[in-house]
Amino acid sequence: MSKSVLVLFIVLSLGFASAFKPVVIIHGILTGAESMVIIHEEIQRYHPGTLVYNTDRYAGWSSLENAWHQVFEFQNDLQQICKDHPDGVILLGYSQGGLMARAVLQIYPDHCVKKFISLSSPQAGQYGTDFLHLIFPSLMAKTAYQLFYTYVGQHTSVGNYWNDPHHQDLFEQFSIFLPYINNDLPSTNSSQFRDTLLKLDQIILIGGPDDGVITPWESSHFGYYNGTDDVIPCKQRKIYLEDRIGLKTLDEDGRLKLITMAGVKHFDWHLNVDVIRKVILPYLD
Repeated sequence: MSKSVLVLFIVLSLGFASAFKPVVIIHGILTGAESMVIIHEEIQRYHPGTLVYNTDRYAGWSSLENAWHQVFEFQNDLQQICKDHPDGVILLGYSQGGLMARAVLQIYPDHCVKKFISLSSPQAGQYGTDFLHLIFPSLMAKTAYQLFYTYVGQHTSVGNYWNDPHHQDLFEQFSIFLPYINNDLPSTNSSQFRDTLLKLDQIILIGGPDDGVITPWESSHFGYYNGTDDVIPCKQRKIYLEDRIGLKTLDEDGRLKLITMAGVKHFDWHLNVDVIRKVILPYLD
């Protein structure tokens, strides 16, 4: 190999390696960074040289702490990462972590995130007994509001995004998190909560009908139940039609991607390498 060809090869190689933006990962409920290791490894296997920040903050039972507490701590981490990578990063959150990650973007006006990937996350809320029994074995969906829509219940992350379609009055009265970050209720931060998401180059929302934990599974796409338990798709709900957090604008600009994949259980999204390669890796370029 001639010297000029060798130099060209090195330059191209360095350019290829630097093309991959750092990836920041936030794990799901009752787990930690170790649960996201397979995604971490797959990213580095297929995108060599990619810097991956796999946070272990609020691991295990501490993941049940108040959502706002978690969001502000994660925001501190992202702020430091953005200082180190002003050209931008990709943010990926799984399950509850995807909801926390989205809220982090909304409270951080100067974030450097270019793409946000929400991996099977309850973006419109959660209402399902199967999910509850993973954490609160004795609770049933129909009566969980009696705990979650109280001062005590709002000290838990699950209570903060529990969205009972049959008790919307109590949801709006007691919930201190989800109705605000979704701009269902106005606040002094309503404009910011929308504008910060509009800074994204792309938002990718991933979910599927066989998830079995996120209930309804369409919540991963901002779809949700109405008062008669029928699921209203995202684009027929006020959050989209009124562009409350910018979803309609992002969609019209070609920056909103909804991915539906059948046959994937909730705990396969981040553990099955075939799924990871199909629904995550293509969006890291």
